[in-house]
Amino acid sequence: MNKNSPFSELIGKSSEELSQLEVDLAAKRFTLRIQHAMGQVENTAEIRKTRRELARVKTALKCKLVQVR
Repeated sequence: MNKNSPFSELIGKSSEELSQLEVDLAAKRFTLRIQHAMGQVENTAEIRKTRRELARVKTALKCKLVQVR
């Protein structure tokens, strides 16, 4: 993901790609959350990055749905 504008490259993706990315990030977030609860996460910043990336993907999906209507 581009550090300068992480949202702009998501807008260029199709709805199907964004949906798949949402599923993947949600699974990653769940895994990280479980590992954190068990004390197995070495980089806790990864939890925050994943949560924010998931929010960006959901926002991009919502924008695409609004544009379709």
